[in-house]
Amino acid sequence: MSAAEPPRTAPPAAERHVRSRVLLMTGDGKGKTTAAMGVVVRAVARGWRVAVVQFVKSGAWRSGEAKIARRLGVEFAATGEGFTWDVDDLEASIDAARRAWAEAARTIAAGKHELVVLDEMTYPMAWGWIDTTEVVAAIRARPATVSIVLTGRYAPDQILEVADTITEMVNRKHAFDRGVAALRGIDF
Repeated sequence: MSAAEPPRTAPPAAERHVRSRVLLMTGDGKGKTTAAMGVVVRAVARGWRVAVVQFVKSGAWRSGEAKIARRLGVEFAATGEGFTWDVDDLEASIDAARRAWAEAARTIAAGKHELVVLDEMTYPMAWGWIDTTEVVAAIRARPATVSIVLTGRYAPDQILEVADTITEMVNRKHAFDRGVAALRGIDF
């Protein structure tokens, strides 16, 4: 069958149901946080309690996703110090990431949120700032009703293994690569 032909056979029916999932949005392409925010909107629409922790983005950025998430009642924490190439004190970024993980781990374990988004979480793990084994243990020990979404490039193998669904964003073309600045409402 070619891509021009519509499918005529349904995929196999689900054989089992689970109460939560672990999703990973990774890769070099744009859209990882955007995809995670789509899951946030879907969860809020179903009456779920949602928490988002951003590990790199700074609260001073006033991103569009932070604005709308807070309006929707999402607990939203942009805990980072910003891009590593923009910060003067890398130790402050490391400390901020570790504090954010400690709070995120408590949030996951408490089980009061049906969805916890760990945005840009793969970076501090890949850089050795946060112990991946500890993150995986927290994900595996989470209450049965807590779903997790992780985003970022360089996802460690242990995260790939624990994820139920992995979406890899591929960069085919990006305006930034041609010197075009980020656009409010599209990129942030």
